[in-house]
Amino acid sequence: MNSLLHFAGNFWWLIFPLSGVVGGAFKAVSAANERRAERRLERYRIKQQTKIAMAEAAGRGRESEALHRRELQKLLAQHDSTDGRWLEYEMDVAKLLDFPAMTDMRDPLTAAFHKAKRRADLLRPENVDDLMGDRAAQLEYRDAVHEYVSAFDIAETEAIRRRRSDFSSADQDRLERAQRLLRLAADDGATPQERQHAYARARTELDGLIALPAATVAGIEREIAGELEA
Repeated sequence: MNSLLHFAGNFWWLIFPLSGVVGGAFKAVSAANERRAERRLERYRIKQQTKIAMAEAAGRGRESEALHRRELQKLLAQHDSTDGRWLEYEMDVAKLLDFPAMTDMRDPLTAAFHKAKRRADLLRPENVDDLMGDRAAQLEYRDAVHEYVSAFDIAETEAIRRRRSDFSSADQDRLERAQRLLRLAADDGATPQERQHAYARARTELDGLIALPAATVAGIEREIAGELEA
């Protein structure tokens, strides 16, 4: 104790520089602690921002998927609707003969419509889920359907405008006779023999004028064959 008092009495002047050193060391430690706390806060902030960004991205992904699903559903509906419009010509022979250009593959507009239909049919998915996750395939099908709808609209508009004007008076008379005969061939009230005979005469009238779609021919022949078998 006496030695300590003796040292303090002789070296009291060291208190001031030592206090500065101690104070500086304390400040340095405090500053380091503050920097560590700031780094922890920055890491926490970055982590939270990352979580928010990921959640937002996931939300946008779900919204995008829902949008693409609705788009595909709409495209399938447009495809079906256009198929239905064409089916009216295939199943209604009278309408088909009113607008013969719809089956004339020599006409560029008709050929373009049938080409667009084949491409859309080829790319059509069985259901919406088949194309989900493949944006390139979705866009390819979208473009094909739009081309199909547009080509059909153009071909039908032109066919309605022209009607039978491309045919001579004699050929138009043949079309009229064929139309009446085909109505008889499709008439349930006629006998099977009358229907069969009417169909054969109609095919003769149409020979060299227009070619009936395969589905139309098959439908008529199936009905007549069914009547004969009955």
